[in-house]
Amino acid sequence: MAPVPPGIHLLVSFNREQWYRALTFMLTFLLYTSFHLSRKPISIVKSELHKNCSAASELAAATGAVASGGGQETSFPSLHTETQCSWKPFDKSNYKQLLGAMDYSFLCAYAIGMYLSGIIGERLPIRLYLTVGMLSSGLFTCLFGLGYIYNIHSLGFYIFVQVANGLVQTTGWPSVVTCIGNWFGKGRRGLIMGLWNSHTSVGNILGSLIAGYWVSSNWGLSFIVPGLIIAAMGVVCFLFLIERKSKTGSAELQLICGLPVPASVLVQNYDTELLLPRDAVCVPAQPVVVVKSESEPSAISFMGALRIPGVVEFSLCLLFAKLVSYTFLFWLPLYITKAAHLDAKKAGDLSTLFDVGGIVGGILAGVISDKLGKRASTCAVMLLLAAPTVSFPMFWFLANKHRMLLVCGGLVNGPYALITTAVSADLGTHKSLKGNARALSTVTAIIDGTGSVGAALGPLLAGVLSAGGWNQVFYMLMTADFLALLLLLRLVTKELSSSKPHPVSAIE
Repeated sequence: MAPVPPGIHLLVSFNREQWYRALTFMLTFLLYTSFHLSRKPISIVKSELHKNCSAASELAAATGAVASGGGQETSFPSLHTETQCSWKPFDKSNYKQLLGAMDYSFLCAYAIGMYLSGIIGERLPIRLYLTVGMLSSGLFTCLFGLGYIYNIHSLGFYIFVQVANGLVQTTGWPSVVTCIGNWFGKGRRGLIMGLWNSHTSVGNILGSLIAGYWVSSNWGLSFIVPGLIIAAMGVVCFLFLIERKSKTGSAELQLICGLPVPASVLVQNYDTELLLPRDAVCVPAQPVVVVKSESEPSAISFMGALRIPGVVEFSLCLLFAKLVSYTFLFWLPLYITKAAHLDAKKAGDLSTLFDVGGIVGGILAGVISDKLGKRASTCAVMLLLAAPTVSFPMFWFLANKHRMLLVCGGLVNGPYALITTAVSADLGTHKSLKGNARALSTVTAIIDGTGSVGAALGPLLAGVLSAGGWNQVFYMLMTADFLALLLLLRLVTKELSSSKPHPVSAIE
């Protein structure tokens, strides 16, 4: 008989629950990657919506000067027309404010919707809730791209699409964090969620590359293709997502095997049937009396979630941390286009280095916080180091652009990633909840919703301040980092005064 290959030995060494856990990790990773992939195109397309028309204007002026110098009366048509150079209505001198308003409309709707999304998500099946959100997001993302196909120049149309897309995208984050929190315990949560949260940067990178491929030839496809991708992933979510592992699978197995089981544990459901190993029956099944469990704990209220220690501090800290991160997300490609004089595609490709650094920063933040057992202190150190690095674009031509983008991305996204994942999961399963696992979605929504207020303010302020020079934008980003640091000082002090490390010492 031929020996069994080592790869097969490896595959059969995992039980069914471990396979479902791995499936949930990979599936939720891909699902939220598609969310960020569909958000990124707007930052790439901005430089195409308003191009630098100065070269065409100078050429037209030079042509006119030559003609007048030769004593000719013939008037030449201008080589620069608004419709040829920029996309109405972003062809005016106030284009930065209009682009900023478009960002703000998406992010403001996202911030408002996020507070409601967590509460709704606690009361609906996550799989269906997430599927509807992804299909709707795919629709609205495609609609933005259809504005190019059908030559739509109404600002109201683009604002409406952004608001609608912002609202439906709020279904994503509370749902995937709840799923991953249900399947993975507190052991090495920082590392696991640091790896998992790299979906944010992976989505940004893929979104930049996909949007950049079509931005110069047909920017409508820069939205339509990501829209189709997130819609397709919504179908995958409906077909394969398992929301939580069953708490009663082991109890049913004990009962079938003739072992004593507490009467209050057992309840039959679909997930239990899926998670029970088929080969684990010890004796032929006997007639079984199924005793339903006591009523499940009710979902936590909004005010109840706010009373969990640490929720307010981390939420406000995330407001400023996300302000910085999303300002880079929405404005970095445009800034590179203006400062380095690159076309939209090259600027988009270069901006992906910021997201590559974000992947490394998120993982490092998780590993360090697991090792030290100090979430708040890890965030505080990274915020302190990030404050000076966000000013590097002011010295664009003096610095190593590639290296600084990597470092800046790691330090900016590290605290943001840690708070939105491991910290949110820690707080959503806080000991004050007495085992009520139905608070995770609401707590996640409160923290990320508050952070999304900063995400909405950052790009809006960038659009306003950049009119007076880009340096003002970077001073704003440094100030935001320092404010985020100040908001964590109480928790940092509590962690440092603790005699021994504990994974969530500051928030217990």
